[in-house]
Amino acid sequence: MKYIVTVVICFMLTSTVFSKEIILEMLNKRDDGKKMVYSQDIVKVPVGGTVKWIPKDGGHNVEFVAGPEGFQLPPKSYINREVSMQFSIPGVYLYVCSPHSIMGMIGLVVVDNDTSNIDSIASFDIGGKGSRKLKKLIAGL
Repeated sequence: MKYIVTVVICFMLTSTVFSKEIILEMLNKRDDGKKMVYSQDIVKVPVGGTVKWIPKDGGHNVEFVAGPEGFQLPPKSYINREVSMQFSIPGVYLYVCSPHSIMGMIGLVVVDNDTSNIDSIASFDIGGKGSRKLKKLIAGL
């Protein structure tokens, strides 16, 4: 009986850890001095993980522009609004701030450490500083 209770408790603790929400902020300037950025450029989550974007500074949003096969692009978020997304398909997801993507305000979500669609992500043309930043982010995966 003790064994069953221990297993159940461990399962509950494990599922709580894996279902934890990652919070990203939309910023005009990050602590490292970079401007027009999200608080992290790359986040990794398990399948079922959730990312929440919070507008700490005004004028920003989240727009998914590319993802793995089978992923249906959601509508872009409204400016200055929180948005959450739960990820159910493994792969790399590219998102941008619509008004500031050419200034490099982009990010990647990697689900289950699956980078099998990285070539598709790499071929996406953001333009300006965003395209250069995307190359650097991909090189760092």
